[in-house]
Amino acid sequence: MTRTGSASNMFRREVLFFLVAILCWSFASAETAQAKTGFLIVAPDRGALGNQDIRALFAEFSASYSPASLVFVGRDYRGVGSEYSQYVNRALLELRQAGAMSVAAIPLFVSSADPILQRVKASLPGYGHVERIDWAPAMSESYLIGQVMVDRAADLSRDPDHEQVIIVGFGATDAANEQAMQADLKKLSDYLVRYRRFHESRTLVYYDQVSPMAEAKNASADAIMTQTAAKKGHALVLFATLGPKFDHTMALTSSFRNRFQEMDVSFAQDELVPHPNVLRWMKKTANAYLPATAKEIGIVIMPHGANQVWNDAVERLVAPLTSTHQIEMAFGMGDPAVIQCAVERLESRNVRRIVLVRLYALARHLKDRTDYVLGLSNAPPSSGHGGHDGGRTPPQQIRSAALFASFGGYEESPEVARILHERIVQLSREPEQETVLLIAHGDRTDEGNAVWLSVMQAHIERLRQDPHCAQLKAIRAATVREDWPEQREKAVKEIRTMIEEASHKGRALLVADRLYGAGPYRQLFEGLDYTLNDQGLAHPALTEWLRTGIERAVAAMAQPAPEGDGMTTR
Repeated sequence: MTRTGSASNMFRREVLFFLVAILCWSFASAETAQAKTGFLIVAPDRGALGNQDIRALFAEFSASYSPASLVFVGRDYRGVGSEYSQYVNRALLELRQAGAMSVAAIPLFVSSADPILQRVKASLPGYGHVERIDWAPAMSESYLIGQVMVDRAADLSRDPDHEQVIIVGFGATDAANEQAMQADLKKLSDYLVRYRRFHESRTLVYYDQVSPMAEAKNASADAIMTQTAAKKGHALVLFATLGPKFDHTMALTSSFRNRFQEMDVSFAQDELVPHPNVLRWMKKTANAYLPATAKEIGIVIMPHGANQVWNDAVERLVAPLTSTHQIEMAFGMGDPAVIQCAVERLESRNVRRIVLVRLYALARHLKDRTDYVLGLSNAPPSSGHGGHDGGRTPPQQIRSAALFASFGGYEESPEVARILHERIVQLSREPEQETVLLIAHGDRTDEGNAVWLSVMQAHIERLRQDPHCAQLKAIRAATVREDWPEQREKAVKEIRTMIEEASHKGRALLVADRLYGAGPYRQLFEGLDYTLNDQGLAHPALTEWLRTGIERAVAAMAQPAPEGDGMTTR
């Protein structure tokens, strides 16, 4: 072959390679575009000043979530081809041109029954441009918006026991959507009174002036407002809406102050915006529609906490995981302020999803409490680890845009038997003469304590499979129930009897079946003849339990999960 022919073939191969590369890039780009989710923020047209507030909110949101478009829609919107239609079309086209084939629509409306929002939802598919539109829940579905009501009330309230509070909504056009909007306002009212127990609370929905029922309905609502203000005590009015705000004087809030200025009523200075929780809610909602990279998933580990020696031992347990995961510690019994600080430290590093590890013995320990604190549950906890909760006011919930998952219950891992075996062997000399007592913290209730003992008994059955442990005279499980004097007295008396019997007939070996140290065991069993292993369960095997649980949770959290404020919990 000539050099010319060889060069020609080489040229053809290079051209072919270039074309193949272009095709691969095109397919990859198409797949990327198809996978991209755009965000459509749908807001009520509030007028110049109100829309300026929303634009500022959108600017903060879109700086981190792209592509995103904002559209204002007013009462005259009637679908494709009507007023505001050009804005809706433009916003969807912007998202399509940015590569979004699916759209997550986030409604800046308190109620899903709002008539304007209902018309937008019905008409949006008619514009085309994108293949799929998913609607996020309205604002009243999120506890973050409930917290706005709590904050607004805190600004006004001085003596809740002698105050009446009214939460006002706006925009109904008929009896059906008025009732539905009332139900959504009730969610916010119920949240508010969890934290501030007023003498009386109620909700009012005002009608849009376009409704033929507006004059009569709004006069009735005004009468209720007047009657409430006339009652003994003081009346507070909060606005759960994003209403008209053309300027500072032509605004929904101003019209109420003017109408009721002669009455003993305090009105919230602002509606829902401005408030930092609205941006948090928008980001949290968007996070549910996006996949998360490993760097965007953080870990909060929550051990009980004790003195510095105890805390250092737990941090050594966690240390091997810090090279592969972003980890923050939150020592305590589900303390919302401590968890909040840990979450904020992670969010400052661009974390969008967080796994909270309850480093407690059983999976149910503090689960109800932390599920509520993280927003994974809407049910305030009745009691926590060992029944330490039960206060009148529920714990505060986390103010965060992150999605959460959680797990706990190291004692339930079969690997604990491996650790207990090592602790026993460290003490054992003549197994035929030795009785081992595994001593754990225990529960307040008999039912809860029985569950704990059954988990420990499962470890004993595993231990009995080992040749050394099989030679022991006995292996027994016991709990001291140390935080509850009445239960503790009975439990300690029984354990002391066990120790006396074991030492009388041989040798008593006590193994602290707790995370680290021996707690109060030396004091509780003072004067008895026994040998104690006080190292606890802080062991490389427990580090592996942490690693496995975290990696499982991280894998589950990596995918989009548009199903509410939180994610999953175990």
